[in-house]
Amino acid sequence: MQPPRSPERSIIHRYRVADPDGHTVYLVHPGALDTSVHRGLAQALPAGVGLTVLDLSGLPEYWQAALTGGRATTTVEDLAFRLLTALHVDHICGSYVLAGWSFGGVVAHAMAGLPTSHRRPERLVLLDSIAPVEAYKQDDDVLEPSLLLGWFTMYLGAKRGRTVPLDAVRLANLGVDDGLKLVLEAAIAAEVLLPSTPLPGLRKLYDTYVDGLLRNNRLTNPYRPLPAPLPVLLAKAERSLIPQDRTMGWESLAPHGLEVHSCPGDHYTMLIRADAAAVIASLLRPA
Repeated sequence: MQPPRSPERSIIHRYRVADPDGHTVYLVHPGALDTSVHRGLAQALPAGVGLTVLDLSGLPEYWQAALTGGRATTTVEDLAFRLLTALHVDHICGSYVLAGWSFGGVVAHAMAGLPTSHRRPERLVLLDSIAPVEAYKQDDDVLEPSLLLGWFTMYLGAKRGRTVPLDAVRLANLGVDDGLKLVLEAAIAAEVLLPSTPLPGLRKLYDTYVDGLLRNNRLTNPYRPLPAPLPVLLAKAERSLIPQDRTMGWESLAPHGLEVHSCPGDHYTMLIRADAAAVIASLLRPA
């Protein structure tokens, strides 16, 4: 029996239209959270500036990999080409900035380096994105459960518009099953999940989440990036995925300059907090 066909998903999501001949922000979104998390950013942008989200989940070969064990039949280069084509079709006139959150920043960086006969973006803005450099390329088995459980806890909170307090020390050296029990307790206490939430249901959500991370990891490992041909700005979350590295590995890929700015929130809540939106909007405004 063939699996049911999934509904078509759109690549282009316009959350604010720029004034005629105005400035537009094109932001690459890798999924996990719905693109609607960027509505707050759209409202925080200066008057006349537009925001269009380029959703990687609109590409079946990308999003379906999170449902089939995390193995994608595509490459970073192909994803970048597909989104750049969509951008060129959408962008009629005016200046623009290219941005990307998380793995979307890797794809946005690749887009900025592709040959094009169209106008290039003024700059590249990365939102808590880990550079695809050798120091951060890891085999799947190096991604320990305690690390993934911590990220999953951030993700759960952001899906409900809040933070789930759970000290990473409590997750250290725990396996997935024992760790998820702590995550469930913390999420119920934070009113992110209902007290009736079953542990097997949370495990299913966790497995899908991890498959999405594995997909991005497997796409990044063989990718060999070129330096960006334009200035790069990095908005790093206060609770970043890799707090120990100020530049998140981007310094060697930004020969035209790298600015690093601290942003309130964690890797996920930086997309929904009003104070974070104000910081990000300041980096995306016209030059």
